[in-house]
Amino acid sequence: MGISEEIRQKLLPRFRETTADRVEKISGALLEVERGAATKDVREELARELHTLKGEARMMGFVGISSVVHAAEELLKGVPEEGPSAGDAVDALLKACDAIVPMLDAPVDGGDAARILAERLRALVGGAPAPAAPPAEKPAAAAPAPAPRPEQPTQTSAGLKAVAPAGHHDEAPKAELRGDRPAASIRVDVDRLDEIAALAGDVLVEGARAIRRSRDLNGLFARWARLSDRVIALAERVRDPRNARLVEQIEGDVHLLRSDTFRFARHQTEAASTSHAQFGVLAERIGAARLIPLSGVLAGFPRAVRDMAKEQGKEVECVVKGAETGVDKAILLSLNDPLVHLVRNCVDHGIEAPADRLGAGKPRAGRVVISARTDGDLLAVTVEDDGRGVSPIAVRAAALRKGIIGEQQAASLSARAALDLIFMPGFSTREQAGETSGRGVGLDVVRKRVTSLGGSVTVESEPGKGAKFTLRMPQSLSLMKVLLVRIDDDVYGIPAVDVDSVGRLDPKEITEVAGIRAVRYRGRLMPVVALGPLLSLNGGPRSQRPMVAYVSHGSEGAAVVVDGLFGEREVAVKAPGQFLKGMRFVTGAAALEDGRVALLLSTPDIVAAARRLASPAVSRGRDRRRLRILLVDDSAIAREAEAALLRSLGHEVDEAVDGEDGWQKLQSGQYHLLVSDVQMPVLDGIDLTRRVKSTPRFVKLPIVIMSSLSAPEERRRGVDAGADAYMVKGELEAENLAGTLERLCGVGG
Repeated sequence: MGISEEIRQKLLPRFRETTADRVEKISGALLEVERGAATKDVREELARELHTLKGEARMMGFVGISSVVHAAEELLKGVPEEGPSAGDAVDALLKACDAIVPMLDAPVDGGDAARILAERLRALVGGAPAPAAPPAEKPAAAAPAPAPRPEQPTQTSAGLKAVAPAGHHDEAPKAELRGDRPAASIRVDVDRLDEIAALAGDVLVEGARAIRRSRDLNGLFARWARLSDRVIALAERVRDPRNARLVEQIEGDVHLLRSDTFRFARHQTEAASTSHAQFGVLAERIGAARLIPLSGVLAGFPRAVRDMAKEQGKEVECVVKGAETGVDKAILLSLNDPLVHLVRNCVDHGIEAPADRLGAGKPRAGRVVISARTDGDLLAVTVEDDGRGVSPIAVRAAALRKGIIGEQQAASLSARAALDLIFMPGFSTREQAGETSGRGVGLDVVRKRVTSLGGSVTVESEPGKGAKFTLRMPQSLSLMKVLLVRIDDDVYGIPAVDVDSVGRLDPKEITEVAGIRAVRYRGRLMPVVALGPLLSLNGGPRSQRPMVAYVSHGSEGAAVVVDGLFGEREVAVKAPGQFLKGMRFVTGAAALEDGRVALLLSTPDIVAAARRLASPAVSRGRDRRRLRILLVDDSAIAREAEAALLRSLGHEVDEAVDGEDGWQKLQSGQYHLLVSDVQMPVLDGIDLTRRVKSTPRFVKLPIVIMSSLSAPEERRRGVDAGADAYMVKGELEAENLAGTLERLCGVGG
């Protein structure tokens, strides 16, 4: 049966998508067969999928794919329940699956690659040795590989890499984990859905404004009712037989007008309330339509884990649960990389070799479980293995050996805090890197990526029994429930899912623990941080008992002191524009019904800052500024960010736009510290440092060079010029900055 070329071209995009889905289902079922866990229903569905794929390929004119799938059907019929031959046959069928999607970009007959692959499958049916493979044909749409590279990747629908050796075809493409983003493909164009979602959010805000206008209108009508009462009373007082008719008309008109007004007000209020509710449902439904099943990311992991384990001589079963859970497109695209890193870590670091597992009394095959579920407005994804686990003692020793922590800090770390060190940049318990992982990168990327989405990552482990990583993040980024708080006259939003409770903070409840200001909340101590000083907006609330929001992120929390509360709202989240991009703590914005715009804050950043600082004043009467610092940087954005960080540590900052401007300010002011960029016009940071250190008046003034240049030779230039410290902007955080100030000036943050 054939179809016209016009119809074929129209159906081709849908066929590509459907074929990729069928190949994923077939691969998953084959893994069940290989493990000996395939039920009769699984085998029947596998046969149906192959038969349907063969028929569709033949109808679309892909005779090469059709011949390969037909041979696969014949081979599948002879696959026994278990035994060595079953493993060989399944392995060949899986390799055939890897070849099918790339064949969509090859000539319709599949070329020599399809012919040889079909012959090899048929040879296995008869038990004959597989024929030798000729040089491979590259798919027409595949990008040419650079000459030095022996492999050429092609992209499959599951976000995995199919590697086709350039010179030989005796092995089919192999699936392996990689960090590519999965294709965001649903039946409706996602960009169009994004536009509709943005409009729905605007409509939702307009509905709230209609409610507000109705309240204002009711206020006006209440004033009109009072006025009408006075008009009627006045008419009664001036009643005169000569004007009796006129007075009666006035009273009748007033009563009728008031009745009509009240009726209109009631209908308007009901209509506004109904419209607002409908707008809310509309926004919610559109938000739900934007949710894409996690299967788009998770479907390829079982096969990829199997191949990775075989490379390392291990046996690992990967189980996926909750793949039908829906998640926002933006979350889905950002989730692939963290999961790739975690699963690689499980297979490479966690799961032991079969002999080691048997010696430890475990099953020969390891197990990795990826599960997803929703928890309120949050998406929770866990990656769990039954391997060797993570030892807090080994982590502490490795971090100490690599200089990530000092001996005093290592001695004071709890087991949970020690486990958290695995997310530090450059951390690895291995001395040498492996092919899969162990290069000291990966887990820090996981935490950064997830926290950038407003999420958190936690790890639990029992040595010898396994490890469990839990990722929690918003299920949707388009609509969000937030707690609105006030700093002076500005409004800010904190994700409501992170807010445990609100109340007033009594200064008598605040205690100091190791120099950290904290309050006891539900049995644990939380650091206290005032949001105004943290954002460099003011010195803190004036009230003796200010409002406080108790927020949590993962296992950490903070008591965030604010000037006032505006209650909870569901808002449409707008991405930060150019002006807001890069601002600390700000993740987006939302329009409010009164016309104001609320900046949305990152709970992870606030909690992290509270842990590092925990010292901004709660009241204006307790100013904790200690140093007067001159900051020199020609970049306005960098200067603003650095100044805000220094001020958040409680210090006074003067700013200069280049080295010459800094030198002039230094002449006329009294400063405890000079902080300078390197690359600046007029006078750069190195020359400024030399000039300062060669002047007797400033020879003892501490100088910190803060540069984006991190090479060792750049650091040497700074030290040779006389700088007392050299800090890299990309690695700048309050904690290490406070440590530098403590070392140079005896004052931290």
